[in-house]
Amino acid sequence: MSKILIRGAKVLGGEPQDVLIDGETIAQVGTGLPAEGAEVIEADGKVLLPGLVDLHTHLREPGREDSETVLTGTRAAASGGYTAVFAMANTFPVADTAGVVEQVWRLGRDHGYCDVQPIGAVTVGLEGRKLAELGAMHESVAGVTVFSDDGKCVDDAVIMRRALEYVKAFGGVVAQHAQEPRLTEGAQMNEGVVSAELGLGGWPAVAEESIIARDVLLAEHVGSRVHICHLSTAGSVEIVRWAKSRGIQVTAEVTPHHLLLTDELVRTYNPVYKVNPPLRTERDVMALREALADGTIDIVATDHAPHPHEDKDCEWAAAAMGMVGLETALSVVQETMVDTGLLDWAGVADRMSAKPARIGQATGHGRPVSAGEPANLTLVDTAYRGQVDPAGFASRSRNTPYQGRELPGRVTHTWLRGKATLVDGKLT
Repeated sequence: MSKILIRGAKVLGGEPQDVLIDGETIAQVGTGLPAEGAEVIEADGKVLLPGLVDLHTHLREPGREDSETVLTGTRAAASGGYTAVFAMANTFPVADTAGVVEQVWRLGRDHGYCDVQPIGAVTVGLEGRKLAELGAMHESVAGVTVFSDDGKCVDDAVIMRRALEYVKAFGGVVAQHAQEPRLTEGAQMNEGVVSAELGLGGWPAVAEESIIARDVLLAEHVGSRVHICHLSTAGSVEIVRWAKSRGIQVTAEVTPHHLLLTDELVRTYNPVYKVNPPLRTERDVMALREALADGTIDIVATDHAPHPHEDKDCEWAAAAMGMVGLETALSVVQETMVDTGLLDWAGVADRMSAKPARIGQATGHGRPVSAGEPANLTLVDTAYRGQVDPAGFASRSRNTPYQGRELPGRVTHTWLRGKATLVDGKLT
């Protein structure tokens, strides 16, 4: 059917309303809307949000289809309530040319579970020595506006300055993986009491904070935009807060796992907790939550990093870094931010839809739930509680840190331009 009536939904957590979808667009929002000719979805007080937007997803294709593909990754995204994801450039080959980003863009368009916007590499081969084809990637059909060497830091200050200058010409943004490489040689986890007790190489907070401090100053000097990927320390929060107070064009993201998990979990030596940047302390977690609530941190981004079983089912030192996150992100945000009273659902819509869409210039996403807007929507049963079972994931990989953990909330429906991609918790 071309018409869908969502009856009795709490739009952004407010009073129950009806939302009528006609084709690709929201036709009406109100109470007592007629159901004639429409498929009716009884929302029963569930929360209706704009479709979520993830500014930091690893889809692995091309080159690591054993971990994830554009198809499986976008199915996972739809399951988690996402209607758009930004695909990181550390593929094989690296997305450092117009040809590769166009390939990823077309794969996303053809599979259709959500919109896929490629992120272009900042440097050729992610090697940090020579700028990639930034202009060509922007001018390609993929229309790249976000550039990142994520997985590696653009540690050369001259290269970073040049990248910021280049993207300024077309309103792009450089998304920095803040990790000073010399300070993290051999690092396995957060540097602190736990790393000392376990005898694992420490990853100091200053390795992140020093790069952020340098890059916000470069952005100020150039007059360009910089985005900080997966910010993880209390000190990083203070640097970003200071930079924003000076009017520097900086935005920042936090991952769900850095809002919930701490380095105490590394005591288990379970490689599922090995991630880059590493899990930090309880003090850092609380600082990140407060910063997301007050707007110092702009958005939540998953850093969905799928790995095959053999890359995680091994000793800690040999294990790959990363966690899957698309299918659990909203539940973790509900537990850490909504159920604690730090954010309401309108705030969640802002941090997980509107702002990431704005930073990445994702046209048609992150829009208000109102008449005339694109019908990119997700319906959430916020009263649900259940244990995480990765066997039911749509992602090809299962490296979740939440297996067996009870989390609140469940996405029941997702619509991409009026087309259902998830119905009653099942992919269409």
